[in-house]
Amino acid sequence: MEQKRRRFGLVGKELKHSFSPTYFAQKFEQCGINDASYELFSFAAISDFPVWLRQQKNLVGLNVTIPYKQAIIPYLDRLSPAAQAVGAVNTIAFRNNLLIGHNTDIWGFEQSLLACLTEQQRASRALILGTGGAALAVSYVLQQLQIPYQLVSRKPTAAQLAYQQIDATILQQHLVLINTTPLGMYPNLQTLPELDYSAVTPHHLLFDLVYNPAVTAFLQQGKNQGATIQNGLPMLELQADKAWEIWNENT
Repeated sequence: MEQKRRRFGLVGKELKHSFSPTYFAQKFEQCGINDASYELFSFAAISDFPVWLRQQKNLVGLNVTIPYKQAIIPYLDRLSPAAQAVGAVNTIAFRNNLLIGHNTDIWGFEQSLLACLTEQQRASRALILGTGGAALAVSYVLQQLQIPYQLVSRKPTAAQLAYQQIDATILQQHLVLINTTPLGMYPNLQTLPELDYSAVTPHHLLFDLVYNPAVTAFLQQGKNQGATIQNGLPMLELQADKAWEIWNENT
């Protein structure tokens, strides 16, 4: 009798450069798992999700990536407390015919940030560059760690800063700079947030959620100034491991 295959996958739009299939294929091989697969599910519009879902069999868990981390929520039955608080979902677990939304970006970001954060940086302030779904998880973690932060946007609201407002004084007051935008991601390697990088010091931490390339133009600017730099790969691996843990609870 053929063993029932467990299907996992990633929901998104532009997925051809995704990290997830290779990562989970390696995990399955290393753990001796031969009854599971990980697939890419690209949607031109998230409104296609319910009809597609009804046609699927043996789905156990899904990841969700941009631009659907917020748009997927109306199609779910429940949210974990953290996903509810953040307002974004990157992991879906199937439980008793219900779709439960989780946010493992929170875990991934927090653990990877703490691994490179100095006491001086933790006692300082942070600038979050970008205001999309990824910024929601970053904001939540900084709140939990009691690190004051300011959001920076190309189209700021009253509570946000514009990039043009970030001068040397503000950079001196904010030793943690976190890029949550796709600027610098392959293949747009030369793009980066518009900041006065000459004001960055060796006391700064530049954290980029982008992982391809390993050193983005944003991180290179920080490295040139002697700052600590960190890309998004550890966060990505940690959030994937947490998703796998959630999918396999009570199984």
